[in-house]
Amino acid sequence: MTTDPPAAPPTLPAPARWLLMALAWVCVALGVVGILVPVVPTVPFLLVAAWAASRSSPRLHRRLYTDPRFGRLLLEWDRHRVVPRLAKWAAAGMMALSLGFLLATIPAGWIYAVPAVAAAMLLVLAWLWRRPERPPASDG
Repeated sequence: MTTDPPAAPPTLPAPARWLLMALAWVCVALGVVGILVPVVPTVPFLLVAAWAASRSSPRLHRRLYTDPRFGRLLLEWDRHRVVPRLAKWAAAGMMALSLGFLLATIPAGWIYAVPAVAAAMLLVLAWLWRRPERPPASDG
């Protein structure tokens, strides 16, 4: 499998590029925090960073896709919309912990919002678990 990142779309005006580059770097920083802090996700932030970098910084975009830790995950998502099983379990676990924390700390006047939050989490999990866990086998 080649490690070339996807082609970047046409360039944007300078202010939009700067905003997207700032978003990309903030998301890279949050992704790095996610490596160190178990309750902060890593991959979603890196996906947003890759998207923003693809529109603002070809250099950062290339760097993300050739990174030895994250490049393969980003490429597999771009090409096949693959989410590894471990990431699915981690997301489910974090959502369960988040819902538990919400139930333990929510003010009484807001308790009616919990079913809506739980339903949104279940919808996201249903979508997530329908994603393939591996790229399709190559014909050859």
